Amino acid sequence: IDFDLILESVKYLNLLAGEGSPQIKHTLQGAQLKQPEPVPLTLYQNGIVMCNGAFRPYQDPSTQQCLQDIMDGYFPSELQQRYPDGI
Repeated sequence: IDFDLILESVKYLNLLAGEGSPQIKHTLQGAQLKQPEPVPLTLYQNGIVMCNGAFRPYQDPSTQQCLQDIMDGYFPSELQQRYPDGI
């Protein structure tokens, strides 16, 4: 596992997702600025936890696909159902 590449890719993806840039949320009274909701990702020596879910070992094929997506510069494909309209 190339942790340095994963961290660099996560920083890049965070910028693409608008980290630090508020979004406009329309309300009944008008609108307000809201920060994008983060997707928690915790890296461990032997696996990951994403979105406060269950621990996933690196040997698990879905974990390998998730990390490969990130290292390739893409948002994990498994998040498509959670965010069908994109980031």
